[in-house]
Amino acid sequence: MKKITAIFLCMILIQVLTAQTSTSLSNVIPKPVSVIENAGTFTFYKHTSIESPSSLLNAKKLLESQLQNYAFTNATTNNTEIEYILANEKEKMAKEGYKIAITPKVITITAKNIQGALMATNTLVQIQLLQKNAQQIPCGIIIDSPRFDYRGMHLDVSRHFYPISFIKKYIDLMALYKFNTFHWHLTDGPGWRLKINSYPKLTSIGAFRTHNDWKSWWNSDRKYLTEGDPNAYGGYYTQEQAKDIVAYAGARGITVIPEIEMPGHSNEVFVAYPELSCSGKPYVNDVFCAGNEASFEFIEKVLTEVMAIFPSKYIHIGGDEAGKGDWKKCPKCQQRMKEESLKTEEELQSYLVKRVEKFLNKNNRNLLGWDEILEGGLTPKATVMSWRGEKGGIQAAMENHDVIMTPGGETYFDAYQNIPSTQPEAIGGYLPMKRVYNYEPVPSSLPKEKQKYIKGTQAQLWSEYIPTSNHVEYMTYPRAIALSEVAWTPKENKNFDGFLQRLQSHYLLLQKLNVNYYHPSTLVEVFSKPDLTMQKNQINFTSEIYKANIRYTLDGSTPNMNAEKYEAPFYVGGEVTIKAAVVTNESVVHEATTFYANYHKAIGKKVKFNTPWDKSYPAQTESTLTNGIIGTITYSDKQWLGYTTDFDVVVDMENNTSLNKIGLRFMQYIGAGVYMPKWVTFSFSNDGTNFTNPIKIDNDVSDTDRKLSFKTFETKLINTSARYIRVQADNARRQFLFTDEILVN
Repeated sequence: MKKITAIFLCMILIQVLTAQTSTSLSNVIPKPVSVIENAGTFTFYKHTSIESPSSLLNAKKLLESQLQNYAFTNATTNNTEIEYILANEKEKMAKEGYKIAITPKVITITAKNIQGALMATNTLVQIQLLQKNAQQIPCGIIIDSPRFDYRGMHLDVSRHFYPISFIKKYIDLMALYKFNTFHWHLTDGPGWRLKINSYPKLTSIGAFRTHNDWKSWWNSDRKYLTEGDPNAYGGYYTQEQAKDIVAYAGARGITVIPEIEMPGHSNEVFVAYPELSCSGKPYVNDVFCAGNEASFEFIEKVLTEVMAIFPSKYIHIGGDEAGKGDWKKCPKCQQRMKEESLKTEEELQSYLVKRVEKFLNKNNRNLLGWDEILEGGLTPKATVMSWRGEKGGIQAAMENHDVIMTPGGETYFDAYQNIPSTQPEAIGGYLPMKRVYNYEPVPSSLPKEKQKYIKGTQAQLWSEYIPTSNHVEYMTYPRAIALSEVAWTPKENKNFDGFLQRLQSHYLLLQKLNVNYYHPSTLVEVFSKPDLTMQKNQINFTSEIYKANIRYTLDGSTPNMNAEKYEAPFYVGGEVTIKAAVVTNESVVHEATTFYANYHKAIGKKVKFNTPWDKSYPAQTESTLTNGIIGTITYSDKQWLGYTTDFDVVVDMENNTSLNKIGLRFMQYIGAGVYMPKWVTFSFSNDGTNFTNPIKIDNDVSDTDRKLSFKTFETKLINTSARYIRVQADNARRQFLFTDEILVN
């Protein structure tokens, strides 16, 4: 009897263990408004019933299609059921709001409309994918609604063409994280990607170029080839394929917004139809001739076909980076300006955009464009995507226009995610996941009554350096997961540490879906901040590895698993060589980061600037060079002072000071036009007027080496004391110089 009882108890224990789920409801991303976790699990079976009113039928169909991916077993006793319920008028529920109540036998999904029901379905599918055993999910209640109406993901298919199968995968992943807008960048100089029946040469010629990769094509003569040429690279989507994508996205709660570029970024158009350019010749212009009525006939015919495919409220017309030089030399454009009483070419662009908007409005559509459409006067009903920082968005909101915040520094996912030497080549910049997560789309400077015009945010995937769909995934995830919480979750509910904890379970989801995501780096980041009272630097370590085991040394030796463990920020004085490494699996010591901490004599001292910094990169202005903070790997961290002239400053040490060593650090990143100075000199004075002969240190870093590099121009001093130190650097190339700190020991 005891043996039978023991076996019975063992069987119960096995059932309990197998019923356990790997991930709780609290790990949903983006973070819901409210989560209540209850005991028990809901089990999906092969014949789990799904019921829905007719108005929410598409949500039921979506869930059924997702459940078909699993070979669930049959119920041994009672089956389980899922029920969609339409919220009554008394229930206060947002447009895309929903409630999911999960019990062991029934899942009840309540929504105000089909969009809310689809968001709930996407949440349920995500919960299932987070479990190691997808047949069971934990019980509880989720009440949710989004912060912003517009939550977008963009994809540039012009620079590189991606197949329909991948576009659908991209949309599937968007849906899981509740993005509701797919911005499809279909046309640009490197290729026109949508079949237009009225102008067939747009795809028979404009969709194919000479080089597979954009970089080689851009650095060549930028020629095009005809469809069928054995050396042609490119492709396009038929109208039937585009309609299929629209329907596929719509079934998941996602609107597809097409972007048809104008007036600039249109080289491919003029190879196919050169008469629409100012010169009337191919390979000369990239901007539509605004004085030619044929340009407007073309635009309206193209947009008519586009609107027949895409039922979206918005049609994106680009409007960015349109060169005005062609218009200045074009008799037709100048005549148009005269006839319309336009004073500048910027007003001519505004004229073109306003004509296009009037046409779109006549067809019950609204115009969406990048912030350059502000130039020359904003069109009446236009919505602005603010990509050149937030300035354009703030201006548009102040003028009562809707805005989508898309600043390059926070939402352009074509930027590096880590040290460039460790990553595939990218366009430049540095955008780690934490910076994406910490982005706040509503500018603090915007008056409260104008904040309602900020409709949301969007990630941009420009594909110059992203040739494959695998690479797109690598650049997108997990940064897109971070942005999903920016767009959905109330600001007060956000917390990066909490997000990072929840994110750990989503790597399983990404692996299940075969997503080539960026893996968290094992490198340690070191941050040093001076404490003027202690006269020491506070040292802080971080890692992308969750709850990393960081070991470090202060004597320049390479850390091992027995080295000092990092528990909290600590202080060091003077010059110290710090090395820190992540240890995983209790014994694997990863590559160490070396950091030179230096609490030096010039910290807090005043600097006289004989030459001004570039206003685009003011860093911390006058305090930058002596604030004791070393810049990171990106000049956008506001610690690197930018110069386009020669560098010439004087540090006032306040008193005659003994000097043993002096240095100045510079960055070089050729891809962004950032170079080392030709030389740096140091000279000294006690009166601030008469300086010693300069000590000169020449640059030895190659100006053809494209990798990110740093150099400290330094010299040791013997029997030297002074109150004033003059530091000069020769900007021979007249490109950018970036420097972060004058080190005086």
